[in-house]
Amino acid sequence: MPLDPPIQQLLSMLAAVGVADMSTTTPAEARTWFRTFTVDMRPPETVVPVAAVDDLELAGPAGPLPARRYRPQGEGSHPTIVFFHGGGFVIGDIDTHDNQCRTLCRDVGAVVLSVGYRLAPETPWPGPVEDCLAATRWAGEHLDELGGDPTSVAVAGDSAGGNLAAVVAQRVRDEGGPALAAQLLIYPGVDMDDDEERYPSYTANGEGYFLTAADMRWFADNYAAAAPDRRDPRISPLYGDLAGLPPAVVTTAEYDPLHDQGAAYAHALTEAGVPVVHLDFAGLIHGYFDMARLSPACAEAVGATCEALRERLVAA
Repeated sequence: MPLDPPIQQLLSMLAAVGVADMSTTTPAEARTWFRTFTVDMRPPETVVPVAAVDDLELAGPAGPLPARRYRPQGEGSHPTIVFFHGGGFVIGDIDTHDNQCRTLCRDVGAVVLSVGYRLAPETPWPGPVEDCLAATRWAGEHLDELGGDPTSVAVAGDSAGGNLAAVVAQRVRDEGGPALAAQLLIYPGVDMDDDEERYPSYTANGEGYFLTAADMRWFADNYAAAAPDRRDPRISPLYGDLAGLPPAVVTTAEYDPLHDQGAAYAHALTEAGVPVVHLDFAGLIHGYFDMARLSPACAEAVGATCEALRERLVAA
């Protein structure tokens, strides 16, 4: 399918202003650019309304972790979603993904706990994993402060956050919980031992579609420098034992370099007997989940993603 026209307009605009590849910048510069694009340029009228938002701190393995709690409309118990932001493990924070969490809160009808884990290269793997695991355990112990329903807890994340959610889902299965009812993996990166032969989308979509192959190599080199084996399931969940994991919603986008990785994980989960909804969105790019205000096709994809997770949590 051709590239979605509003997305093509966005990409043309970025090319016209000469936005540099993140791989040619420092982490600090990349973080500033990403925040400008996702926070500073966000029109106030596009902020998704929810019932309440508050900031808090969670106990992490190396000190307090910033977090943000979003509450939906309505009384009584709700599902709880523990959300890990994307950004290649190097950029992003709870502010850059604020509207994504608001959307999940409103459209899934869930309390969302967004976690500000430590970033590479200052904190390479496994630090971010351990932060996200600690936050998930905290959520399991404080459900009375969150959604309140112990049978309806999910982990979720986009891109690098999808990797972290997948790793956490495997870890909590093996290490005493909390029990998860679902996992939402939005265009996840699941194989840090990436190569062009295994994943043709890495090459086919590696230039001109927002996220580049050079960016992904830069992210991986910053994050995985301390990993002795990039096929370790704690950094590349595709190589883990997938049996007995919670039902998954996995989304991919046609023009995403990570398309084939996400599709491979959805297939592997299915082969392991895990119930999977794989939503593959034609014409879209990496990052569609935060582009609903720019494109009707992205808005439709976001709606379908939220509905699939809602159905999983309601069925739990």
